[in-house]
Amino acid sequence: MAAAVELIAAPWNLGQAPPAPGREPEAWRGPRALLSAGLEERLRPERTVELERPPYEFDPQPATRIRNGVTLREHALRLGAAVRSALAALRFPVVLGGDRSVLLGSLLGARHAGRCGLVHLATHQDVRASGTSLASADGMALALATGRGELLLSHWPGAGTLIATDDVFHSSDAAVRRDRLWLHLDLDAFLAHDPAQLTELVGTGRVVGLDIAVPDPDAVDAARAVGLLGSVLSPLASREAHA
Repeated sequence: MAAAVELIAAPWNLGQAPPAPGREPEAWRGPRALLSAGLEERLRPERTVELERPPYEFDPQPATRIRNGVTLREHALRLGAAVRSALAALRFPVVLGGDRSVLLGSLLGARHAGRCGLVHLATHQDVRASGTSLASADGMALALATGRGELLLSHWPGAGTLIATDDVFHSSDAAVRRDRLWLHLDLDAFLAHDPAQLTELVGTGRVVGLDIAVPDPDAVDAARAVGLLGSVLSPLASREAHA
């Protein structure tokens, strides 16, 4: 597994509903919150990639009942290409969200390099597709990733369904036997989790990359998050030093 880190900032809020009429959600500021708190200095990435912020639309888009569904697919494909490129260069991609829908592009990129399991740490484990008239991908990203919901966001070129339900684990100690793992972290769940367990998991060499969702940047203890991420990814620095 790669030791050198590549940061990929995905500043989007496409999966979230407006908090008030005509007001965009603020999740797009998540990557900047972590970077401003010193994440680059802590992780010393070999490369930092900042994807463009996609346009947010308040009105439904044609041919989809998912909010910003067409735009989300387009940008998930771009994120998937960035993750795939990082893995091909033997780097460890760390995707900075954005809302939870960054999981889709992240898994797409990981899947192009082979089958992988998913360690999904979140405050809620929603694997149901929403039946509302205009669904928000932020709350149903895992459902979409496991093939539940519109084909637009549940089936992908070169991968089909991103991950089988049996390959999804909701604790960091349940997946250590899998050869390849992707790690998804909701920031609030991450801050409440035992970092030693995650550090041990990364230390197995089976984790190929991770994404971290920051749905509410205003509620983030960014400095603490940066410190914990540095601790969790410390085995990578150790392996790089011995490479």
